Amino acid sequence: MHPILTLEHVKIMLEYISDGVQIVDDKGILVYCNRNSALLDDINIEDSIGKHITEIYPSLKEEESTLLKVLSTELPILNREQTYRTYKGKNIATINSTLPIINDGKIVGAIEISRDITTYKELTEKVIDLQSQAKSKDDALKVQDSGRRGYHFEDIITVHSEFNRVKAIAMKAASTDIAILIYGETGTGKELLTQAIHNSSKRKNKPFIAQNCAALPSSLLEGILFGTVKGGFTGAVDRPGLFELADSGTLFLDEINSMPQELQAKLLRVLQDGKIRRIGDTKERNVDVRIIAATNIEPNLAIDLGLIRRDLYYRLNTVTLWIPKLCDRREDIPVLTRYFIKKYNGLLYRSLKGVTPEVMALFNEYPWDGNVRELEHVIEGAANLVDGDLIRIEDLPYNFRVFYDKQMPKLPRNIDITPDYFNLQDALTEYEKQMITRVIGESEGNITKAAKRLGLPRQTLQSKMKKHQV
Repeated sequence: MHPILTLEHVKIMLEYISDGVQIVDDKGILVYCNRNSALLDDINIEDSIGKHITEIYPSLKEEESTLLKVLSTELPILNREQTYRTYKGKNIATINSTLPIINDGKIVGAIEISRDITTYKELTEKVIDLQSQAKSKDDALKVQDSGRRGYHFEDIITVHSEFNRVKAIAMKAASTDIAILIYGETGTGKELLTQAIHNSSKRKNKPFIAQNCAALPSSLLEGILFGTVKGGFTGAVDRPGLFELADSGTLFLDEINSMPQELQAKLLRVLQDGKIRRIGDTKERNVDVRIIAATNIEPNLAIDLGLIRRDLYYRLNTVTLWIPKLCDRREDIPVLTRYFIKKYNGLLYRSLKGVTPEVMALFNEYPWDGNVRELEHVIEGAANLVDGDLIRIEDLPYNFRVFYDKQMPKLPRNIDITPDYFNLQDALTEYEKQMITRVIGESEGNITKAAKRLGLPRQTLQSKMKKHQV
């Protein structure tokens, strides 16, 4: 150890890390326990130091202890899920990494780092239990059914030519059982498109289950997807996974680029063979599940970064759907704005007529890093707070007002709109026409320059110029 860093310094650091840390000697006697481990396990540090690990945890069998196993094998155990009961009767679930401590080639003890996943596990298991109960009652996990629950293709609002092409391909793919890969940034509507595919397929009256692969620790995700059998690991019980619960339906795996490589290999096997094996089980089970996967990172980049297995990508790449960012389909912004205003008028019992021309001009310039989801949240927030019948700049979130103050002065001002002669849609149309006319003039007829200034694709600007006869 470096002379500046003493054993006492190490102990102080271990007291302040968020995970639990325990150290045992080569006999399994506890020699160190930090505060977080004691809080997690309901143990008194002073009373526990010097006792054998199985004496501290009476429900823990010797053959199930990761610490004792590492002492025996002298091999590390990484990211192992463990469920146990404290002496006060509290059920705890952890992800443990256990390492041997070697001195002069001889094992002298073991150290274990434990991360508490009790809340994660309880919540996910409750969801699975509820889904399982619904299935047993022949509800077939009707997250969507043949009625209007869930999303359909008509709920995907766009006038963008490329996105409409994506919709057309998705509609054709919906009638098949092939796996699908969807790429789109966060907030572009990947799950909406997935539900629309499911609801237009022959599986529409069967289960639709969505799981975000980034939302759970990798070791917990495996049990959630594939299920567990009693004895598979410490505290494991017989429980079906999402593959079994989605049998005959659709399983949507979002952010698959966050799924560990070894788990991707198991997913590939399901796609190829239609079989799964619960954790700790020797028996294979047949499942008939359509897989739709999504990534928020461009697929080729995800492969280069080692986030998606190449063989899995090739298996999913039969149909790949690319959802454009909102900033790349700005012609959808007015359409979506009207759609969300209508939606929240109904939900909030409001009678908003729209947004002011200044707000629409701001929306057309704003980068929309959060995509369609961000636009919807902005409209929802404003609809809750606005006093009049139009959403104004002052009704928008702070970052939008800052953007307006910093960025909008460069846009043409003093455009003449006389509200007495126009309804809101007419006013917006006239505002757009006058803005395009002014920017074309200031750009000396350079369409490329004007399109860049307006934040529009060149073809879109030409289409609008033709529409307005500019």
